[in-house]
Formats: sequence, C-alpha cells, structure tokens
Amino acid sequence: GRARGREGGRALEARRWPSPHRGWAPPPASASLPYRRPPGRGGARRGRADRAPLVLLHGLFGSRANLHAVAKALVQVLTLDARNHGSSPHSPLMTYEVMSLDVQHLLTRLGITKCILLGHSMGGKTAMTLALQRPDLVECLISVDIGPTSTAPISEFSAYISAMKSVKIPDGLPRSAARQLADHQLCSVVQHPQLRQFLLTNLVEVEGHYVWRVNLDAISQHLVDIMNFPVFHKPYPGPALFLGGSDSSQDYPEIQRLFPKADVQYIAGAGHIVHQDKFGEFITAVLNFLPPP
Repeated sequence: GRARGREGGRALEARRWPSPHRGWAPPPASASLPYRRPPGRGGARRGRADRAPLVLLHGLFGSRANLHAVAKALVQVLTLDARNHGSSPHSPLMTYEVMSLDVQHLLTRLGITKCILLGHSMGGKTAMTLALQRPDLVECLISVDIGPTSTAPISEFSAYISAMKSVKIPDGLPRSAARQLADHQLCSVVQHPQLRQFLLTNLVEVEGHYVWRVNLDAISQHLVDIMNFPVFHKPYPGPALFLGGSDSSQDYPEIQRLFPKADVQYIAGAGHIVHQDKFGEFITAVLNFLPPP
C-alpha cells in the first residue's frame, strides 16, 4: 500500500504513453496515422462511390472522436488522429508541414487521389497547409473557426500543459474518481469547465497507471509552430469555406491572398467549437458548400 502511495504521488509527466510500435524510434517525415470510416446516414450526402471522400481533421488536444457526430451526419467520411494525439504514434516533430505529410501518406496508403478536407482549429491549419502544398489532392477545403494566421496566445496553452503535467493521480483509482481528481487539480489554471472536460478526454489508464495520451512534451516544444502558420506564396486555386463562430475574427486579407475563392461565413451563437455549439446549422452550412452528388 505504501509503495502504491509513493507511485501515485508522481506527476503525470513521468508517465510515457507507449508507442504502438515496439522498439520505438523517431518516425520518418510522415507517421502512419490510425483512421476510421464511420458509417454515415446515407441520406445526408448521397453520391457516386468514386467521389472524393471527406477527410475530417480534429483540433489541438483532440482526437477523431471529437468529430464522430459530424462524420455520422455525412457519408464517405474519413476520420483520423493527428500525430501525438489519440491513438497515433508519438513524435518529437509537430509542425504543420509534417502533419500535412502524415495526411498525404494516409491518402497514398488508401489509394485516394482527391479528397475534400474539413479541419477544426489545428486541423484547419493542417488542411490549409495540405491544400497549399498539394492542391492537386484537394477538391475543396473547409476550415472551421481558424484562419491562415497566428491564433491564441502561446502563454495560455503553456499554462494548460504545465497544469496537465503537474496532475497527480494514485494508481488503482476508478476512472470516474481519477477524472474528478484531475479536474479538481486543473481548475485553478483551466477555469472553464467545458475546456477541462475536453482536456480530460486525454486521461487514460495504461497498465494500472494514469497517463496523458497526448504528447505534451512535443506539443509544448512546438507551440510556436502550432499557434502560427507556415509561409506560403502561391495560393490554393480551389473552393474554400471558412466557417467561424459568431465571435471569431478572421484575417480577410490573408484568407483572400492564399484562398482567393474563399467564402467566409459565421454561425450566430457558436463559439470556437462550432460543430458542437450549433450542430444543425454547422451541418447545413457544410452540405450547402460541398459539391453536388
């Protein structure tokens, strides 16, 4: 019992989320991402079997599960976990260029030569990067509540990461009790309950120990990259939809420079997680933008 108490007193940063691959070594330029093809409703977006699939990319600290409801409302959808998130391998590298390469690698594996990208927040920046790097792969693009510019203050996310690393949970606690304890320890820094619950989706039990499945070290090292956007000079020539919440502030000149065919829309009453706050309006806007079957 005493040994367990000492073990449980370690901060969670001492834990290491095991790589899916034994004998882990730093992955190549592109990591092999796990993906899922959720069953859609069929009626939402009927069309040819050979039409471009819709690839959904989640945001920072998220996973493909965050977009499950969106995926179910559509058809021919592919959801995936970004590197250092969800079930994906951990890597010390985390720039938009390498995250774009991860998606390109997956498309190649699946024999997909053209896709439609929908990305939220960090996933939106990954989608924009891929469209600007390889416009031939992208039929059209939807970026949710994010533009091709600098976003949230780095200090805010650094504080969240430090708070997550400092969480201490004894081994053997039931999951509900572990989440409650972690929530209590985070609340002084992460003051919004909804955000805490979102971060706590990353708290998992592995071999009797609670760990963060997101790679906090890599995210921390690359916060500057994540909060900024790569420099591009050649625009993406295809259709693009920038879909924001009512409080969003988009950089119109930069959107227009890089995405000259962009349509910028706002959904009243929606915050940053547009697809959660106003699900029906979000799906309607997406379906209205997508190419006809």
